[in-house]
Amino acid sequence: MGLVGGLGVGATIHYYQELAKVHEARGRTLNLVIAHAETSRVFEYVRAGDRNSLAEYLTSFIHRLESAGAEIAAIPAITPHFCLRELVALSPLPLVNIFEPLAQELAKRSIRRVAVFGTKYVIDSALFGFLEGVEIVKPRPDEVDYIHETYIELLQIGKGTSERHSKLTALANTLLRRDAVEAIVFAGTDLSLLFTDANTEFPYLDCAALHLRAILKLLLNRTN
Repeated sequence: MGLVGGLGVGATIHYYQELAKVHEARGRTLNLVIAHAETSRVFEYVRAGDRNSLAEYLTSFIHRLESAGAEIAAIPAITPHFCLRELVALSPLPLVNIFEPLAQELAKRSIRRVAVFGTKYVIDSALFGFLEGVEIVKPRPDEVDYIHETYIELLQIGKGTSERHSKLTALANTLLRRDAVEAIVFAGTDLSLLFTDANTEFPYLDCAALHLRAILKLLLNRTN
């Protein structure tokens, strides 16, 4: 398994810990390599709307993963999937798509109206158009700014605060009540630093958790 890490570091650590924990519990050995990409570079390409350059940038890391022996790859972050279609065309390794397990879970739970927590690029793009048949309700501009600001803080500092948790929880409940959304989509891996199953009091879907489940299913089926 190869991860394009660093987007951000806390998200990469979260994936590493979860993959290692499940492998150890199953008596398996995790065979993992990680390459470190720069969040600032990714945001630069996304702000410029330059999908091709971002795909080329990420592909350079996937080539390193392939050279280190990886057979499949994944990106433990949502924003870089801005160039997913272009990246799939360039990548020397098959990619575990972060949106497929989310779409499957939404269909399984018959959820058709959601709001998104993540960077403003992900929120504004409505998950880059990868969810069909699901209405994505956009929060108000000041709310988007606060969600983005919180996410960047998590990415840079690597931990959350009780104040951020309380305010995002209040915002989630506002969106559920005011905008009649059925669930909040955590479309940013670093949100795992703030929300867990134990402290999340509203209906939600966690892209990172669903992505990890898909990766583990694939890895454990391939491991001897």
